[in-house]
Amino acid sequence: MVKLEHLVCQHLENISSDALEKYQTIIRQYVRRRSGIYALYRGGRLYYVGLASNLRSRLKSHLRDRHRNLWDRFSVYLTIGNDHVKELESLILRISKPKGNKVKGKFKRSENLYRLFAKDIRVVQRKEFDQILGREMAKLVLGGKPQKGRRPALAKYIHKRTKIRAKYKDKVFKAVIRRDGVIMLNKRRFLSPSLAGGSLVAKGTAINGWYFWEYERAPGDWVQINELRR
Repeated sequence: MVKLEHLVCQHLENISSDALEKYQTIIRQYVRRRSGIYALYRGGRLYYVGLASNLRSRLKSHLRDRHRNLWDRFSVYLTIGNDHVKELESLILRISKPKGNKVKGKFKRSENLYRLFAKDIRVVQRKEFDQILGREMAKLVLGGKPQKGRRPALAKYIHKRTKIRAKYKDKVFKAVIRRDGVIMLNKRRFLSPSLAGGSLVAKGTAINGWYFWEYERAPGDWVQINELRR
């Protein structure tokens, strides 16, 4: 079992701003040259969130900069390394929207699901119209053409162009699923992931394409396409 490293190693919460001056020697021992995230509060409400590689210096500066007299208590969270601290700060900013922060948090690679959510809603609505009004009437109401013939196995799970990959005999094979569910592999079209995967392995070898292929569910998060059916 892989041991997961933790991010926050020490924390100090809900401390009066007066302590930065009165007990600065003690606090210096805790946070000097330490990195982490800090939060400023006023009257029990979050006012500002920040990231600093030298927490003591940053907190002390807020007693004199544009934030002076706008906060009365603070919390600090000391971290191990800086790999995910910036993204953690962005997450806090987007959720809490502190009054004192001018900049909105940004994610480095996160995919915004808003457009996909809107598309998926339209797909569900189309199916509802098909069931209630019949396919031909739904076509007049929503537009588009009813599909003919055999549908690709992935048609009801994929609504945008999606890249997939598979590993076989120390090689990585890449393919693309079109919006209609058709898999494009080496300029050939396949209606099922098993047929597409079977074209890469020895003839006569049975293969379950749902477990053979992976798709990128989110940036850097590759999972078996069977997850689409869950």
